[in-house]
Amino acid sequence: MDLTYTAEEEQFRTELRTWLAENIPAEWTEPGYWASLDTTESFEKRREWEARKTAAGFSGIQWPVEYGGRGGTPGMKAIYDEETVRAHAPQTVNVLGLTFLAPTIMAIGTDEQKAEIIGPMLRNEVIWCQGFSEPGAGSDLAAVATRGVRDGDDYVVNGQKIWTTNAMHGDKIFTIVRTEPGSERHKGLSMLLIDMNQPGVEARPLKQMSGASEFGEVFFTDARVPAKDCLGEIGQGWRTAMLLLSFERGASGVGQYTEFRRQYDEIVAEAKRFGRADDPVARQELTRCLVELECLRYHAMHILTQTEQGKDLGSESSMTKLQWSEAFQDLWEAFEKVLGPEATLAAPRPDVDLTPFHAQDHWSRSVTIWGGSSQVQRNIVAERVLGLPR
Repeated sequence: MDLTYTAEEEQFRTELRTWLAENIPAEWTEPGYWASLDTTESFEKRREWEARKTAAGFSGIQWPVEYGGRGGTPGMKAIYDEETVRAHAPQTVNVLGLTFLAPTIMAIGTDEQKAEIIGPMLRNEVIWCQGFSEPGAGSDLAAVATRGVRDGDDYVVNGQKIWTTNAMHGDKIFTIVRTEPGSERHKGLSMLLIDMNQPGVEARPLKQMSGASEFGEVFFTDARVPAKDCLGEIGQGWRTAMLLLSFERGASGVGQYTEFRRQYDEIVAEAKRFGRADDPVARQELTRCLVELECLRYHAMHILTQTEQGKDLGSESSMTKLQWSEAFQDLWEAFEKVLGPEATLAAPRPDVDLTPFHAQDHWSRSVTIWGGSSQVQRNIVAERVLGLPR
């Protein structure tokens, strides 16, 4: 494990930190600022800021220069994740496209797809959604029922997707469709790239318990998709999907650790304000979380070291997903335990607003489900790392 960065990487940190300080308004860093905006205003502010960030050369850090990226190292990407969290930079509006789709297109896309998709995505001119989950196919992705029937040079798509992040703002969607009649499970699937601004595609918002509508459901009714807009080979959608998901699960976790550690410090500050800092049970709970977070940090640096050495992460990516998601969830369970009944109130005191804490607390319940549930990740580790039987 290498806990250091090169001189070139530290120079990049200085440049990025300076730019962030000059381009993030102070009001953006105030607790609850983004939650105070309506969904459309928040989205447009973040989209405009990301366009400026791209123009300044601080997007696509590890992407090849020919695709508009910086051509940086894995260490630079880790520094980017770390510094943007520290600066309270807003979250990207195009995370699904940038994290999943772009690297997949670079790896297996056609020359036409590379030319038409990657640049506009990086500049946030085109926002992408991911259409995997369905009402009858959540964790079991191979059970998808949305179908595409070949009609000349097009596929005619009918079906429904659900839990689609940014469904109401998406311009296009990369989605798994069953394109071979009579096929079952992993066979006969294709990954189609579908224009959402066309007849036959309808997005509807889903209201979350926090009050936000971050995701929605998408309905396809005789939507037409050119056959050339298939990513990977027709009928090989499962292979394409697994490649695409590997880019998320292969992240080092440096950014997650930095964000969670900041949240931990904020929870400790609230514990002190409520007079819980001297309670031995509360201190034990917070100490347990701190140990778990520091374990996440060292695991993240281990994964970063492996990546820099060009090693295949394999099942270690499942360990990363399992570790950061459960550390995050445990952190917010500690918040509830330490603050007690006051944790359930938005304003337990006139000078206290816990609304931003509630948003994170609610969100933490979902992270052990999406991106591969903890149960699935434990099975992978058990079978491929420990050698246990299926």
